[in-house]
Amino acid sequence: MSALRDRAVALTGATGGIGSALCAALVEAGATVHAIGRDHRRLGALAAAHPGRVLPLAADLSTPAGVQRACTLLAAARPEPSVLVLGAAVSRFGMFEDLDSADLAAMVETNLLAPMRLVHALLPRLARTRDPAVVAVGSTFGSIGFPGFAAYSATKFGLRGFIEALAREHADGPVRFQYLSPRATRTPINPPAVDALNAELGTAVDEPAAVARQLVAAIVRGDRRRQLGFPEKLFARLNGALPALVDRALAKQLPTVRRHARAAPIAAPPGAASPTTQEVLP
Repeated sequence: MSALRDRAVALTGATGGIGSALCAALVEAGATVHAIGRDHRRLGALAAAHPGRVLPLAADLSTPAGVQRACTLLAAARPEPSVLVLGAAVSRFGMFEDLDSADLAAMVETNLLAPMRLVHALLPRLARTRDPAVVAVGSTFGSIGFPGFAAYSATKFGLRGFIEALAREHADGPVRFQYLSPRATRTPINPPAVDALNAELGTAVDEPAAVARQLVAAIVRGDRRRQLGFPEKLFARLNGALPALVDRALAKQLPTVRRHARAAPIAAPPGAASPTTQEVLP
């Protein structure tokens, strides 16, 4: 991909921990950002921080109607975006049997169905732009199913498979599909139980600004796949080639994960927080 200067990027989850940092990094790289989120106040703050370079688009991607609104706004957006960055996601930390159906629906709707609906609606328009790309901000949990995050892992595995299949389906077309995976990241929406678990397990946790810079560099390079961080990159590869080794390692951590998961409040209703990218653990 060419440099982002004078390009327009549509970014979902723009008001989140990684999302707001990624928005700033995209602007620094020269792009104009159509920032999509549902928190009007935060969208306004982003636009005010980057006058004329961040254009707020309010839409709730946790509902089909919200996705349709985002598609309608983007179809009319000027400058026309040639890069779509899928950064919106929600997560619930807890053992699977402790989650309720609303938690499951919120994760599937926001993390998987919304990206699929957005790409389905916008792909023909993107294909007519210069050097187009669809970039999914994934997770290490899209390569490693992690206890305490079963449903979240399922949605990220699904997103990774979706982007990989589309890349192969459009291998001879103009649109590039990229799946980029941050590792644990320090964002405000991580509940205290997740922070405590990361600390007890000795998990490296990145700052959002550092993650954003790496994501922008990967977008510019055109990386089809990129797992950020080591040893997370090694663990992801091991899980694909020798999953039994990862099984044994995680089995030793299971009592610790279960203790923190059972201490975590998970009753927050879907929609209680703005869709945002949440990355935890490796």
